[in-house]
Amino acid sequence: MAAIANYLSLIKFSHTVFALPFAVIGFFLAIQYFHYPFEWWKLLLVLLCMVFARSAAMSFNRWADRNIDAQNPRTALREIPGGIISPRAALVFVLLNCVFFVATTWFINPLCFYLSPVALLVVLGYSYTKRFTALCHFILGIGLGLAPVGAFLSVSARFELLPVLYGFAVLFWVSGFDIIYALQDEEFDKSRQLNSIPALLGKGRALQVSNLLHIICSAIIIGAGVFAGFGWWYWLASAVFLGLLFYQHTLVSANDLNRVNLAFFTTNGIASVVFAVLVLAELFSR
Repeated sequence: MAAIANYLSLIKFSHTVFALPFAVIGFFLAIQYFHYPFEWWKLLLVLLCMVFARSAAMSFNRWADRNIDAQNPRTALREIPGGIISPRAALVFVLLNCVFFVATTWFINPLCFYLSPVALLVVLGYSYTKRFTALCHFILGIGLGLAPVGAFLSVSARFELLPVLYGFAVLFWVSGFDIIYALQDEEFDKSRQLNSIPALLGKGRALQVSNLLHIICSAIIIGAGVFAGFGWWYWLASAVFLGLLFYQHTLVSANDLNRVNLAFFTTNGIASVVFAVLVLAELFSR
């Protein structure tokens, strides 16, 4: 049990709450809005894909950053630099999850199977982007933004605008809150010549960029609702989600980072779960 707990901590399994609710939205959009048939086994496969992809991405990130994490006081006690999980064991864990992910997509449909290496390239490649570009936050956003699109494709095997809009909403949402999270490492990143928006622009301007990204996310959420012709359940979902986006920006300032974790995890976790539940209520009430 201790070993399982260590690996769950390595991949920050609790952070699955960010992308998973949007994957569920994408899945049921295909069924309730576009009228594809529901299959329990396919829902299970989508959930497994989410677990395998996230486990591969997070454990690879920890493996790739193990030496950097060891030098950063904030991350020095993480599982690999702390000696709890060996680098070799972490890499084996990455490879197993990649194999399981690709194998699971094979049972979904050919399109998902053919696109699975592309998804892995994005979610694994993110781990190295901080070494050469401050746009690393957007690569993370793209990786999580694949969730609603991929889940929709698992049912439909074809692209539609609506799930793509939610993919873009996730992209800007995640990029914005990842910039807030990166505020903690501004000085460390500069000292190690690592790239991030805070390291490039400073805390104040980085927060302005985060604000702008969340405004764009809000516009997409509203635009998607108008495009789809959704009713009051959806607008309640949007009000809660956008309200929590605004709220997280009241928790953090350039001179006060004490509540970054509250803004990063708690607020965004609640926002995604409540939004998904209320959007599902909208879909099933149609």
